[in-house]
Amino acid sequence: MLEPLRVGAWQLPHRVIMAPLTRCRAERDGTPTAIMAKYYRQRALPGGASLIISEATNISRQGQGYPNTPGLFQPSHVAGWLPITRAVHGAVHEAVHEDSPESSTTSSTKIVAQLWHVGRMSHPDFQPDNGLPVSASALDPGGTCRTYEGVKSRVTPRALDQAEISGIIDTYQAAAQHAKDAGFDGVELHGANGYLPDQFLRDSSNARGDDFGGSIENRARFMLLALEAILKVWPNDRVGIRLSPSGDYHAMRDSNSRATFGYVVERLSEYNLAYAHIMRSLAATQDERTNEVPIAYFRERYKGVLITNGRFDFAEADQFIREGIADAVAFGTLLIANPDLSARFARVARGESVYFNPPNPSTYYGPDAVGYTDYPWLDEHASS
Repeated sequence: MLEPLRVGAWQLPHRVIMAPLTRCRAERDGTPTAIMAKYYRQRALPGGASLIISEATNISRQGQGYPNTPGLFQPSHVAGWLPITRAVHGAVHEAVHEDSPESSTTSSTKIVAQLWHVGRMSHPDFQPDNGLPVSASALDPGGTCRTYEGVKSRVTPRALDQAEISGIIDTYQAAAQHAKDAGFDGVELHGANGYLPDQFLRDSSNARGDDFGGSIENRARFMLLALEAILKVWPNDRVGIRLSPSGDYHAMRDSNSRATFGYVVERLSEYNLAYAHIMRSLAATQDERTNEVPIAYFRERYKGVLITNGRFDFAEADQFIREGIADAVAFGTLLIANPDLSARFARVARGESVYFNPPNPSTYYGPDAVGYTDYPWLDEHASS
């Protein structure tokens, strides 16, 4: 976990990655806020993450499905992200102890923007002119969602026609350019968790009969076209993608996840990306992971850097890397509550007893600094 790793264009000092984490601290129009700069800076300090994958970031108003989530589709969004990327790149550690090897060292952390279209997981409250959300097919995902007006039932989306699909692909390219203008080091395509690319990919949410439905090759077309649009803006060694082959988020299923995602991962190898970010099942126990496609299955099929994610602790993450199942591990809730996570892991590796702050789930989704920038450091000091 603590050894250096080359990931695309970046030489990372260790393999503790920050997973994308929706925190709902942006303005209502999607403009990032000052407190977000402090939050990301804390986790970019030496002792934090070597690579930060930003919270999921809307590529358009149509793509939004949650309150106070940031965007990358208008000038105020670019202006709002710039102080954040500068804070990450300029983070300087001021050690408590004068003999600390980290004293006055500058962050080497990189930050990539995760590009997001939620598809059918949106609600008319978020849509232009209160229209229907869009998806591969007009299939109701069920469940509820949180809007600015409170919790509401999700609705049946309308199926995108092929002309509209082309327009959304263009929106991914535009958002990728905005990410570059905002100072990010690269981008990650959000292809996981039941959002739009995933809705096209899986046969439980895609009942189309055209070039974007039916066969695995057709269902993967949307995701690969979105990726190719992003690659018109960024070189391949600064682009990643996230997949959740074992996830059942938002009523998502596939009749043959191994075949579907095996095909996708083999195709992704052809693009020589910076990395593939593949989530494992988030089931609490191994016995509950009956539908899991093991990460080792994708390791055999993906030729580049493989990052995995999903309730890892240090020991299991280190074992995955030592066994060659993954090259790095992304952490979510541990980095919410412990901004200096890699420093804590370093002490664990030395055999020391280390306290880890427990996260407070009631503060995950806003609205202020509580549970966001106020978690104590290992040496009981706070970031300025």
